[in-house]
Amino acid sequence: MAADETPPFRVVVLVSGDGSTLQALLDACSDPAYGVLVVAVGADRDGILALKRAESAGVPTFVSRPAEFDSRDDWDRAFAALVAEHRPDLVVSAGFMRLVGSDFLDRFGGRFINTHPALLPAFPGMHGARDALAHGVKVTGATVFLVDEGVDTGPVLAQRAVEVHDTDDESSLHERIKQVERAMLVDVVGRMAHAGWTVTGRKVTIP
Repeated sequence: MAADETPPFRVVVLVSGDGSTLQALLDACSDPAYGVLVVAVGADRDGILALKRAESAGVPTFVSRPAEFDSRDDWDRAFAALVAEHRPDLVVSAGFMRLVGSDFLDRFGGRFINTHPALLPAFPGMHGARDALAHGVKVTGATVFLVDEGVDTGPVLAQRAVEVHDTDDESSLHERIKQVERAMLVDVVGRMAHAGWTVTGRKVTIP
């Protein structure tokens, strides 16, 4: 590496499903100007498409199944150690369906981000699009936030609105939100890599 080159910004991505958000990040990382390197992809289960996407891109993968541990805390500690082996600057939850615990947050608090298919603090939890429809809102959206000890309660990094159509069902609304969510996450990770970020209370600033 030349003396004036900056090392790539190292990201570990956590997954549990098909990996469409992971793929968006991998596609962005193929452009050197993006300045981000996905150094590993971790999962809580085997045999998922997201791991195949990572392997196809030549990215190392690891799996840690909670069922193999005596307690949630034991799993959390071991999973945090696996992530730490890859020395990430940022950890990204991309459809990762496990809540992490205190050991993980002790290591990665302030540099672990997630997305949610609603404009937090509205409609937290597993069914953001369904809850928005049930409530009858006309606008919902997507949020990128720093993970803390709560469920979808961390400081907000970015939000984008998505209009709710009269003809929407949960599937159609969620798909439009996911498209916005993926693009926003790619943008936020790139900005964090290039400019850094500061956290003051609940306010996160990317210069």
